[in-house]
Amino acid sequence: MPSFDIVSEVNHVEIKNAVDQCNKEVANRFDFKGSDARVEIQEQGDKKVLMVFADDNFKLGQVKDVLTGKLAKRAVDARSLDPGEMEKTAGDTVKQPLVLKEGVEQELAKKIVKLLKENKMKAQGAIQGDVVRVSGPKKDTLQEVITLVKRTITDVPLQFKNFRD
Repeated sequence: MPSFDIVSEVNHVEIKNAVDQCNKEVANRFDFKGSDARVEIQEQGDKKVLMVFADDNFKLGQVKDVLTGKLAKRAVDARSLDPGEMEKTAGDTVKQPLVLKEGVEQELAKKIVKLLKENKMKAQGAIQGDVVRVSGPKKDTLQEVITLVKRTITDVPLQFKNFRD
């Protein structure tokens, strides 16, 4: 029986390269001369966080814009970043965490399985941890499922992998 997996992943190497490029550009830009604007990759438990530091709110927004531009050039979807609360740090500086969203969350996985049932697709969805496995009788049915999921779920970047015939 043909099947495929619906996953949500990011390429960590591309993220590291984008952060390095962003830090280089910020260090060389005239409007950031003498400021402590930078982006760091931190691990908090099992999640990766991009911590953005800047002197004030305006510069923080500028650094985030540079970072999202570099991520876009490296084919990393900006929807995979979950911005946290802006925090004041020592002095007048600010920081903001951008949490990398990976894996299909349980709530989203249930939504996908429910979507398949509501549209009376001849395919079954099974939640397996942070992956949704979809299986059906024909390849054509699975391609319809991919189209349906792409059209319906737009707030999270999803990939369709591990296609088996």
